[in-house]
Amino acid sequence: MLVQVRMVIKGRVQGVCYRNWTVENAEQLGIKGWVRNRRDGSVEALFSGPSEAVNEMQKRCRRGPPAAMVTGLEAFPSTEEPGKSFEYRSTV
Repeated sequence: MLVQVRMVIKGRVQGVCYRNWTVENAEQLGIKGWVRNRRDGSVEALFSGPSEAVNEMQKRCRRGPPAAMVTGLEAFPSTEEPGKSFEYRSTV
């Protein structure tokens, strides 16, 4: 089953290659969507793909790359168009 989830990841997640890490992991899992920094210091992402892959991505996002320190993760169902691949988006 295909699912689509928007996530907001909080903590020390900017300046630690979190977005690069997210793109690599999403591509590895065959997930479409995007990732971007937010001005409040969090990272926001949209993940779209098979439920197993999106669930695995959510688990990975809780850990993040080695230099990150995730203190919170919020996940919401989404109906936004994910695009054809996984990409970076501009900061909002």
